[in-house]
Amino acid sequence: MGGAATSPAFDRYDFDSTFYDEMFEEDGQPREHCAEFHATLSATPPEELQRIQERVTRSFLHEGITFTVYGDEQTIERVFPIDCLPRMVRGDEWDEVARGLEQRIRALNLFLHDIYHRGLILRDGVVPADMIYGSKHYRIEMRDLPVPHDVYVSICGSDLVRTHDGFAVLEDNLRVPSGVSYMLACRDALKRSMPRRYRRSRVRDVEQYSQLLLGMLASLAPPHVPDPTIVLLTPGVYNSAYYEHAFLARQMGIELVEGRDLLVHNERVFMRTTEGLRRVDVIYRRIDDDFIDPLTFRPDSVLGVPGLFHAFRAGRVVIANAPGTGVADDKGVYAYVPRMIRYYLDEEPLLANVPTNLCREPEGLQYTLDNLDRLVVKLVGESGGYGMLVGPHATRAERAEFAESLKADPASYISQPTLALSRAPCLIGRRIEPRHVDLRPFILTGERTDIVPGGLCRVALRKGSLVVNSSQGGGSKDAWIVDVEDG
Repeated sequence: MGGAATSPAFDRYDFDSTFYDEMFEEDGQPREHCAEFHATLSATPPEELQRIQERVTRSFLHEGITFTVYGDEQTIERVFPIDCLPRMVRGDEWDEVARGLEQRIRALNLFLHDIYHRGLILRDGVVPADMIYGSKHYRIEMRDLPVPHDVYVSICGSDLVRTHDGFAVLEDNLRVPSGVSYMLACRDALKRSMPRRYRRSRVRDVEQYSQLLLGMLASLAPPHVPDPTIVLLTPGVYNSAYYEHAFLARQMGIELVEGRDLLVHNERVFMRTTEGLRRVDVIYRRIDDDFIDPLTFRPDSVLGVPGLFHAFRAGRVVIANAPGTGVADDKGVYAYVPRMIRYYLDEEPLLANVPTNLCREPEGLQYTLDNLDRLVVKLVGESGGYGMLVGPHATRAERAEFAESLKADPASYISQPTLALSRAPCLIGRRIEPRHVDLRPFILTGERTDIVPGGLCRVALRKGSLVVNSSQGGGSKDAWIVDVEDG
């Protein structure tokens, strides 16, 4: 395949110009920002590549970097798969992406403030009011409630895909986005496993994420609290992302707590310690709204803190992300984000959405039913690859069964075209082969917005698969944002 064919490691690289290749131009020559790394890979014996892969895998194993797969019969904990070859993105391309993400989070926070206050975007018919007020994630308890800096979404993970048309946003994760620990662990593993290759590639750093997160959380603290106490609230050790909760708390130097470690007294939140009660000012919560406070939301919750929402409402403690952000996390609402940007910012979106059919609309439902064999259909409130039909890869019987679910509850579904996701080189056995990838950058918003140059790069390790979720057979790789030297 042109420039890659000279290397034994690449001799079975299935180059297909249908897909944007992260390393190679359409003529098979390496892209400018990948050329030096490609030359290094080409000169590396397959046995050495395997040793590098074994080192990064052992790194994840020794660190206990796992995820949990929930099935009908059993729950399985697995080591998170990692590929040793980084995905490389030009620095100037990344700068454009970062500007688009910053624009997007500004509009989403304005939208959340609006729907919990005046509701102008609903009154003007830009977004359907029944979609918002009928959402299970809309929290009437948040009506007219101020939040620090008018920031509802402090931590966002937006999933990006790339095709020949460029980058586009596939979905926004605004409730309790996960995966940043894998980004940091991938970077640490690759820096230690190929230090010279890393240094020569002029890769932008991501290691500052934890301190940026800590500073952002501190900026949300109630007024007149110069040295706020910040905690990370986890559902506990059996949660699928518990490794990440413990990792981030350790990185930030804050306490990792469960609901039973906190109590509310006189509208203030306290943490139980060996030295007595200690007041808590900011809670980075990694549990869903329903479980935050059994007195306000689900009464059967044993994960939350009785009275916590009352303390939040009184302004005595800050919860990030704020309750009620899930209404903008909905995959149906996602379709309206470009309109939000135009409405609130009077700007054109810098990042495109993936074309989306709303099955709640008759024409969207009919188009989806007529084209199930060509579309990806998703439940608006699900994540992790669950509740999804990939039409081209489904059997006729599976599509027929899914069609009945669509007809029974069309408002719960959207459909999108089957995207030609970009592919990046991965080490499969002794050889390098292309696999489909996406990218989840993390956006931090408090007094200001920070986006570290990189993200969780997920990869569909099964040949031909477009599903990158770890729960569905996917893995991860490091994302290197690289600067090309002038001249």
